[in-house]
Amino acid sequence: MRHLAPYQIGLWLAEYGDMRCQLCRIYRSAPPSQRLQIHSPLNISSLLTADTTPNSPPNLPNKHWFLTKRLNSGLLCSHCHNSIAWLPKPFEVDIAVGTVLSIQAATYYDYPIRQAIRAFKHDEDMTKLPLLLHVLRQLPRPHGCHHDNSVIVAMPTTEQRVVKRGFDPVSILAAQLSKHWHIPLWQGVERIDNTISQQGLTRAERLSNLNNAFAVIENPHVKRLILFDDVATTGASLQALGRVLIGQSNGLSDTKPHNSNQYHLLAYALAHGSQS
Repeated sequence: MRHLAPYQIGLWLAEYGDMRCQLCRIYRSAPPSQRLQIHSPLNISSLLTADTTPNSPPNLPNKHWFLTKRLNSGLLCSHCHNSIAWLPKPFEVDIAVGTVLSIQAATYYDYPIRQAIRAFKHDEDMTKLPLLLHVLRQLPRPHGCHHDNSVIVAMPTTEQRVVKRGFDPVSILAAQLSKHWHIPLWQGVERIDNTISQQGLTRAERLSNLNNAFAVIENPHVKRLILFDDVATTGASLQALGRVLIGQSNGLSDTKPHNSNQYHLLAYALAHGSQS
């Protein structure tokens, strides 16, 4: 574990070292039948090196049994889960003539998700990451999308912003969504650092701010592109990213048989709502 990034270590400790609800910190997220074994005096090293029978919960659980039970039990108690589990209705933005991009968020940008996202993004508070991942896992995988025909396109950022912030929160969330859906990430789009923060801007200002903000640096090898961002307010960032990819598809249609049809684009976000 010494070679893991700080956020990965924090995630392991928060997810496997503490079985309390990650939101209310009171209720247990695992049923009583699992707590006796999960809360036995074990450390992470013993869990990773244990090698006992995986099909029966022994005194020292097999690592695969433990991780499966931990992930299936969820990171929130049922009360807190139900309080934030309202999947918003998808909304659409135009990305080309006769083409719209459907955006589905996992939850609303409201308390307590708003505070958790802000702490994670701006204060690098990795203790909030398990809560965000719990919410992210509520997103249904797009119908017909799998690892052979689809890729996830995380909202790109610039190297300057990564250096300033110290990490890329969207790519961390997208990587976890990739593991959850078993759909690979694709990093064929770069962001040009000539824009300001979208927070507090009107929709018209957001769209103007994102003109020429993205550039495609390689062609995707599949037709289904799943765009992902952490927060979708008006959808302007996802709209601008979608327009670049649709434009790339149209521009290559006469030169490359693989791009003879437009890409099929969908968009997902962790939260939807106002960032003002």
